[in-house]
Amino acid sequence: MHKPGRTHSRILDLLYPPVCPFCGRIERKGICAVCRKKIVYIDEPRCMKCGKPLETEEEEYCSDCLRHTLSYAQGRSLWVHKEPVSTAIYQFKYHNKRVYADVFGEELAKRYGRQIENWKIEEILPIPLHSSRQRRRGFNQAELVARKLGEYMEIPVNAGALRRVRKTMPQKLLSDSERRENIQRAFGVEKTWKPKRNVLLIDDIYTTGNTIHAAAKILKKAGAQNVYFLTISIGQGL
Repeated sequence: MHKPGRTHSRILDLLYPPVCPFCGRIERKGICAVCRKKIVYIDEPRCMKCGKPLETEEEEYCSDCLRHTLSYAQGRSLWVHKEPVSTAIYQFKYHNKRVYADVFGEELAKRYGRQIENWKIEEILPIPLHSSRQRRRGFNQAELVARKLGEYMEIPVNAGALRRVRKTMPQKLLSDSERRENIQRAFGVEKTWKPKRNVLLIDDIYTTGNTIHAAAKILKKAGAQNVYFLTISIGQGL
């Protein structure tokens, strides 16, 4: 697993001191010891498909994955989307806390590096924002995390392969059925993209899986054989 050079890291630390995304204190290790005790990484039992936490070992799939046919092969997330994770992601996206991407990307690499290798990922693709939304925000949070993860795993990141071709309403404002309809035909694939056997999608939050499903569906139509995903957090679901 590749790590940035010391001189480069020291310069960045001086310009942008690393802070804990959960409390905002300067912390060179990314997540401070106090917050490290508060956050709980997702482990077994979890859904074999999306990785959402399950209540019992006897269950294999969550209710969402049992109800719907999803185009991606499998996915995993770091944490359940609740405090203090939910606030950290909100600050990251809407209050320009771009430095958090370094922590999230590194945590994904440490937690799921072996899984990424087992999936035989050839290329990492961030879920894109619509161009108007990205101009307004100034960055795509999924792309920042993807680039950090790609740096650690030494896997190419292609932020231009997948495009948001239709402006959609924010998924958080909609019901499950409205989310599925909202995201239909939202993505396109660049004609110059050369399909890979195994690709990895990166997004910030996984809720019902509609966004990841729609992106995976269009990528498979374009020639990808297997589409996997990683996200920072995942909804608790039912």
